[in-house]
Amino acid sequence: MTEWLRVMTYNVRYDNPEDGDHGWDHRRSAVADTIRFRDPDLLGLQEPLTHQLSYLREQLPDFEFVGAARMDGGDEGEFSPIGYRPDRFECLDSSTFWLSPTPDEAGSTGWDARYPRIVTWARLRDRASDTVFVHANTHFSHDGPEARRQSAQLVRERIDTITDAEPLLLTGDFNAIAGEPGYEPLVDPDRGRRTLTNAIDRSTYGHHGPLTSVTDFERLVPNRKIDHVFVTDGVDVRQHGVCTDLRTAEAYPSDHFPVLAQLSVE
Repeated sequence: MTEWLRVMTYNVRYDNPEDGDHGWDHRRSAVADTIRFRDPDLLGLQEPLTHQLSYLREQLPDFEFVGAARMDGGDEGEFSPIGYRPDRFECLDSSTFWLSPTPDEAGSTGWDARYPRIVTWARLRDRASDTVFVHANTHFSHDGPEARRQSAQLVRERIDTITDAEPLLLTGDFNAIAGEPGYEPLVDPDRGRRTLTNAIDRSTYGHHGPLTSVTDFERLVPNRKIDHVFVTDGVDVRQHGVCTDLRTAEAYPSDHFPVLAQLSVE
C-alpha cells in the first residue's frame, strides 16, 4: 500500500511592527490554525523569528523543528525551519548552510542580497516505510536577482553533496516564478547530478487553487507563484495546491499562501 505524506511550505511573514492590523499578534492563531487544519506531515516555514517559532512550537505540539537563524546560526534573525512529526519520522541528521560564496560561514551574505539567506535540511527516516530521504527548506533573496540565480546554482551543488541515492524534497519561498533566472537553474537537468522537478508538474491530479502564492494580506497578487515544492526522481506526486484559507472575511493569515503537496517517497 502506498504511504502518502503531505508536505507544506509556508512563509508566515516576520513580526513586522509596521503591519498594523495585519501584525503577528492579530494573525498568529490563524497561521497555526491553517497549518493544523491542512494537516501536513512535513512543514517548511520561512521568516519566523525566535518568538514566532516558539509560539508555533507551542501551538503545534505534534511537530519537532530543526534549523538555525540566518544572522548568527543561533537565534538571531529569521529561520527557515523544518517541522516534522516524530511519530512518523526519525531525524537522522540536520544542518543549515548559507546562500553565499562561503556557505559554511554563519551570517554570511551572498552577492547582491541585502540580508543573509539560508537552507535548512534534515535527513529523515519514514517509520511507516523505513525509507530515508532529505527535506531541504529555503528562502531566497527578495531584492537580489544575482543572489537568487547564484543561490539556485548553489542549492543544486549542495544537493549533490548532501544526498546520495536518497530522494529529496525541496521547499521554500524562492522569490521567483517559473522561467525566471532564480528558478531555472533548479530544474535545469544539466546543473547537477540530481534532477529536480516542480511538484505542480508531477501531480497526478494537476493543481488546486490559484496560480499565485502571494497576497497583500487582503487580496491576491496575480501570477506570483514564488513558493514551490520540488522533488527528485523516486517521488510520486498525487496532489498539489495553494491553500487560500482566510483568517477573517477580508484578510489572510499571511502575505503568502501555503503550498501543499501530497507525495509518496520510494
